[in-house]
Amino acid sequence: MKLSNIALFFALVGVGAHAFADEADSTNATRQPPVENYAYGMKPDIQKVISITDTGNECGPVPAQMTYEDSEGKRHVMEYQVMGSGCSNG
Repeated sequence: MKLSNIALFFALVGVGAHAFADEADSTNATRQPPVENYAYGMKPDIQKVISITDTGNECGPVPAQMTYEDSEGKRHVMEYQVMGSGCSNG
């Protein structure tokens, strides 16, 4: 009798932990703002720049992302094209 109770307890704990892990993953995914693509002429409301991705040592246009907060404190991620710094002029 005790063995079946212990087995039932561990089965319920395992299911509960799995459900909790799935919920934590989904809340992390919802916290990340969607990536907005920059188009010429846009006037984004940029109050504070949080981070800008490194373009590396590429030559030519490469995608970069900027994470920023607007004047209401909402976080945004914008993707745009920049010229890489890996081109030599010599």
